[in-house]
Amino acid sequence: MAGRIRDDDIAEVRDKARVDEVISSYVTLRPAGGGSFKGLCPFHDEKSPSFHVTPARQFWHCFGCSEGGDVFTFLMKIDGLSFVEAVERLAEKYGVQLRREDGEAPPERRGPNRSRLIDAHRVAQEFYADHLRTPDALAGRQFLDERGFDQTAAETFGMGFAPRDGEALLHHLRQKGFRDEETVAAGLVAQGRSAYDRFRGRLLWPIRDASGDTIGFGARRIFDDDRIEAKYLNTPETPIYKKSQVLYGIDLARRDMARSSQAVVVEGYTDVMACHLAGVPTAVATCGTSFGDEHARVLRRFLHDHEEFRGEVIFTFDGDAAGQKAALRAFAGDQNFVSQTYVAVEPSGLDPCDLRLKAGDAAVRELVARRVPLYRFVLGNVVGKYDLDRADGRVDALREAARLVSSVRDKSKVDAFAREVAGMVGVDVDEARAEVRRAAARGSRPAPTTPSRVEPEATEAPRQQLPDLRDPRFSIERETLKLVLQHPGAVGRTASDVGGNDFTHPTYRGVWEVVSAAGGPAAAGHDPGWAARLRDAAPDPAVSSAISALAVEPLPTAKEPDAGYVAAHVFRLQELTALRRIADLKSRLQRTNPVEQATDYNRMFGELVALEQHRRTLRDRAMGEQ
Repeated sequence: MAGRIRDDDIAEVRDKARVDEVISSYVTLRPAGGGSFKGLCPFHDEKSPSFHVTPARQFWHCFGCSEGGDVFTFLMKIDGLSFVEAVERLAEKYGVQLRREDGEAPPERRGPNRSRLIDAHRVAQEFYADHLRTPDALAGRQFLDERGFDQTAAETFGMGFAPRDGEALLHHLRQKGFRDEETVAAGLVAQGRSAYDRFRGRLLWPIRDASGDTIGFGARRIFDDDRIEAKYLNTPETPIYKKSQVLYGIDLARRDMARSSQAVVVEGYTDVMACHLAGVPTAVATCGTSFGDEHARVLRRFLHDHEEFRGEVIFTFDGDAAGQKAALRAFAGDQNFVSQTYVAVEPSGLDPCDLRLKAGDAAVRELVARRVPLYRFVLGNVVGKYDLDRADGRVDALREAARLVSSVRDKSKVDAFAREVAGMVGVDVDEARAEVRRAAARGSRPAPTTPSRVEPEATEAPRQQLPDLRDPRFSIERETLKLVLQHPGAVGRTASDVGGNDFTHPTYRGVWEVVSAAGGPAAAGHDPGWAARLRDAAPDPAVSSAISALAVEPLPTAKEPDAGYVAAHVFRLQELTALRRIADLKSRLQRTNPVEQATDYNRMFGELVALEQHRRTLRDRAMGEQ
C-alpha cells in the first residue's frame, strides 16, 4: 500500500504554492511594507487588520488571535483539511507529481476527503452544463431567455440542467469512479431505499467558493408537474457547503469588491447575473437563507473592511413588507461592518433582474447609484407608519424608533441615530435622546446576582500570568529570535554559544529550545521551510504561536541583515546574560564574610573579574570592534 508523501515533494509543493497567492483566494491582502501583506483575519472577527502574510518566508500569522503557520496550515484550518489533503490539493494545482515512500500506509480517512467532494461537483457541473443544450432542457433555456440571459451568460455563470431521469447523474458519477458514499456526502445524490439524483428536471446554478471551486447547486423549478412544490432547492449542509457562510457570485465579485471597496447584496441568483451583466460586478446573494453575521464576515474579508479603510455595503430590497423586514435584519447586523451600509430600492418594486429586462443595463447601475443610508431607510419605514401631524402620532413614532435605536449593539452610533430620528419625527434632539435612554432602560435585564460567599475549596488557584511578549524588557530576545527564524543563514554559527538561559521570557526560551533541537540556525541555512518546521515541532501552543508571529513580523531594518547587524543582537543578548550573572555574584559577595568565608569570597571575586572581562568582550563584539 502507498506510504507517506516524500519530504522533498512536500518541500517542492511548499516552494511552488506561494502563500500570498493561496491566501488571497480567501482574504483581500494589501501591501504592508517590507514585502509583506496584511488583511482581515478569516479566523476571527476584527475591524482592524492584524493578519500578516510574508511571502519571502512562506508564512502567515494573525497578531489578533495568534493563529499562524505555512500554506498547508492555512488550508487545513480554513477548509478543514488534513495535512495530506492540503498537500494533495496544492500539488494538483501547481503541477507537482507526488511520490510516496513504500512500506507505510497512509493515515486512515474519516469519510470522503474534500478534494473528492470538489471533484464530484466539478464533474456534476460539467454534466449539467452539457445537458442544458439538450432538447429536454428547452424549458430551462426559455426561462433564461425570458429573463434576458443568452447562451454566453449561461456559460459565464456555469448554468446547467438536471435530467428528469432520477439516476442520470448517479450513473455518470459512478462511471467516473465516484463511490455512492462520496456523492451522498457531497449532497449530489440522496439516499432512500436506493440512491437517486437530488436534483431532477430543474435549472441549476453552480454555487462556488471564493477560489472558484463548485461546492453546491441552486435548483429552480421549471416544470408544472414537478412533484416538489418548492420554487428553489439548494444543496443541503455538507462538509464543503455551509449556507450561512456561502455567497453566490463571490468567485466572480471578489476582485472587483477589493478594487472598489463595494459589495452589493441582492436577493437571488438571477439578480446576481443581471447586476454583473449590467456593469455591477460586485453583486452577491445568499443561498436560500437570510443574510447573517457569517455572511458579513465573508464580505468584510474581501472588502478589506477595517477602521483604516471604509467601503460600502449596499443591500437591495423590495419595497414590500418582506423587503422592509429584511432591511430590519440587515440593520440589526449593521455593526458587523466598518463600511457604510446602504439600501437600494427601486420605486416600482422591480428586482434587478426584472429592472434590467424592462429598462436596460443603465437602470440597474442607476438603482445602485441612488442608494440611501440603511439606517435612514429603516427608521423612515418605522416613522412612516404614523401620522406625524398628530401629537400622539409623533409620540408613538418616537417611541418605536427609539426602541429600534436602543437595540443597536454599537453604542457609538446611537447618538447619530437619535439625531436622525429627531429630524424625522420633528422633535427636539434632547427629547429623542431621552426617549432612547428610556427605551434602553426598559429593555435592559438585571445582571445575575453574585454569591455573597464562596467556599474556599471551590476557589481555583490563579494561574501565573506570563509577561507580555512585547514588553520592552524582552526586545533584544524578540529581535534576536526574529533574525534566527527569518534569516538563519545570516545568523549561522554566530549564535552557536547562545543557550536557553539567555532568554528570560519562558515563551522565548521555549522557542530557542525548539531551534536548538532542530540543530540551530547554522543547520537551517537558507531553507524557506525552516520556520514552518519549527512551528510544527513546537510542543507548546504558546511557543508555536510565537514562532509564527516572529517569522512574519518585519525587522526594524529594511536591508538584508549583515554580519554586523546579527552580531549587534546576538552578542548584546549574551551581554545581558553576563550582566545578570554579574549582578547575582555581587549580591552573593555582599552576603559573604571575606574573613570567615575567605575561600568562597575569593572564588566568587575571581569569577566576577572573569565575567566583567567576558561582558566587555561581548560589548566590543556587539559594537563590531572585534
